[in-house]
Amino acid sequence: MTPKERWLAVLAGQSPDRVPMDYWGTPEATRKVRAHLGCRTRWDMIERLRIDAVVGVGPEYVGPKLPRNTDMYGRRYRSVDYGSGRYVECISGPLENYHSVDEIEANYTWPSVDWFDYSVIPGQIRGRKRNYPIRGGGSEPFLIYAELRGREQAYIDLVEHPDIVHYCLDKLFDLCYENTVRIYEQIPGQVNLSYVAEDFGGQESLLFSPAIIREFFLPRMKRMVDLAHQAGAYAFFHSDGAIRRIIPDMIGIGIDVLNPLQWRSPGMDRASLKKDFGDSVVLHGGVDNQYTLPFGTVDEVQSEVRDNIEMMGQGGGYILAPCHNIQAVSPPENVVAMYEAGWEYGRIY
Repeated sequence: MTPKERWLAVLAGQSPDRVPMDYWGTPEATRKVRAHLGCRTRWDMIERLRIDAVVGVGPEYVGPKLPRNTDMYGRRYRSVDYGSGRYVECISGPLENYHSVDEIEANYTWPSVDWFDYSVIPGQIRGRKRNYPIRGGGSEPFLIYAELRGREQAYIDLVEHPDIVHYCLDKLFDLCYENTVRIYEQIPGQVNLSYVAEDFGGQESLLFSPAIIREFFLPRMKRMVDLAHQAGAYAFFHSDGAIRRIIPDMIGIGIDVLNPLQWRSPGMDRASLKKDFGDSVVLHGGVDNQYTLPFGTVDEVQSEVRDNIEMMGQGGGYILAPCHNIQAVSPPENVVAMYEAGWEYGRIY
């Protein structure tokens, strides 16, 4: 099977020739693994480790010229070195000082899909990439909203200024929706996955009450899930953390894939996730990158991969991957061990 055929078999509820394996990693972590293996490019590394990686497609920005370190939303950024890696952090948002919808409407210009060139998309899946699953479109608007307003104010808004939240999320969702439509139009029937995300969970519990999630997020996310299904794509849902309480709601709006399975968080036990939800959703991720990948031994990595496949891979419905981006602190030996173990154990599940 090709990587795309392997993914599509799992998504269709069938058993592939082995457990598919996906890759999530920061650029620094990827460079370390490439250097360790002697691979010239990221795709050489993917082929060397037999990873069934996803090919992301998207348009090219051709809109108004942007000030340095500022994006199309007006968010300003700076690069921060945390010792083990550099990350681009938002330091200010353009909606931080507004107090009403009227103020925002009078003073702020929302980005437009017309600021993008979608004709570049077909060229992004040429050559060997045709054999891999394709991801395009989707949404994660509260992440943007929280940076437009400032994270603390964004959470306060959910209670004290719901009208501002509804107004802004509608604008952000509409942009994501139209962007997704235009991506589908460029490569009809070729997008396999659309990323419908929002971080609902912290390390120990939900970041929002279920009532907040059901009011502000689910109806809009369902629109995106329905759009994906209408185009023949699957809805790939991402949320970090302890989200057990809201998983039935996510399945209820039609998600097809649940990621990233932070199994050390309360309620996210791997065996129970498979038992309770394995017939309704594909499980993706589950290799711990808070302890096992960065600080565990090679033997611990291999053991966890085997446990994941035994707990979640029986009968299909599981895609092996780290439970978020591999960080630069993770030894490349552990990363290689994860995929070598996935290759070995994934063929016999």
